[in-house]
Amino acid sequence: MTARPFDPAKPIDLHLHSNESDGTESPAQVVQAAADAGLGTIALTDHDTMVGWDEAGAAARQLGLALIPGIEFSTQIELASVHILGYLLDRHDQHLVAELDRIRNDRVTRAERMVEAIGRDFPLKWDDVLAEAQEGATIGRPHIADALARKGLVADRNEAFASILHWRGGYFQPHRAPHPTHAIELIHEAGGVAVLAHGGSRGRRAMSDGNFPKLVAAGLDGVEIGHRENDELARSLLRGYARKHDLIVTGSSDYHGAGKPNQLGENTTDPVELERIIARATGTKPVVPHRER
Repeated sequence: MTARPFDPAKPIDLHLHSNESDGTESPAQVVQAAADAGLGTIALTDHDTMVGWDEAGAAARQLGLALIPGIEFSTQIELASVHILGYLLDRHDQHLVAELDRIRNDRVTRAERMVEAIGRDFPLKWDDVLAEAQEGATIGRPHIADALARKGLVADRNEAFASILHWRGGYFQPHRAPHPTHAIELIHEAGGVAVLAHGGSRGRRAMSDGNFPKLVAAGLDGVEIGHRENDELARSLLRGYARKHDLIVTGSSDYHGAGKPNQLGENTTDPVELERIIARATGTKPVVPHRER
């Protein structure tokens, strides 16, 4: 029997962010934090980028953690944001790379439009936002929120999103993102596994109006049920969908460092479900810690 590429006795957290997107720690620091928290397996799932994989992989090997390389794909149903997690993809797949480039470019132009509008009423400039982002990181609203906080215009990210950056705040700008069915198709084309993220919040539209069957028809592999943004009603609906369609079930922290209150390991994934992900993926392999080689 083939040995597992991860330690099933230690907690598994499959949704973490670094400062390559909107987290506050480098990929290596995220892995260190996960090791300090006693986790055994993690997934780095930055928004629309796979840039942090190598740094996270090197740290994971050194610290004795298994790493599942991943991504959090920005998608939309009409104007509603839906996030799809992709695991163990081929990061060199041309169609995937091209779509992610388009999404990131649109994120930047959208952020620029928002900052221009905010700057008419508040002392905020684009350079203030750039100063909050790691070079090459996917720029988004969290970086605007950090800039607003640093300027003393809000207390923190949470206040920024509840006021100036709220869609009712008058500065919100739409952005281009593909339909989740297209993201699922791209993830599969790249040999990955597609999981609906936090269906109770930025995936709620995917669970309503007949949209979920379309995701299943496109090949959705799983649903993230254990997540602080999924209330009990959302969890119940997702459990029902998972049973009906034999979907993989995950639980994760959605860790962002100091960018969110989410704590590493506050929700975790059963080892059997991770094995289903690994068995289904063909794009890349988990990073195995040195001590398991």
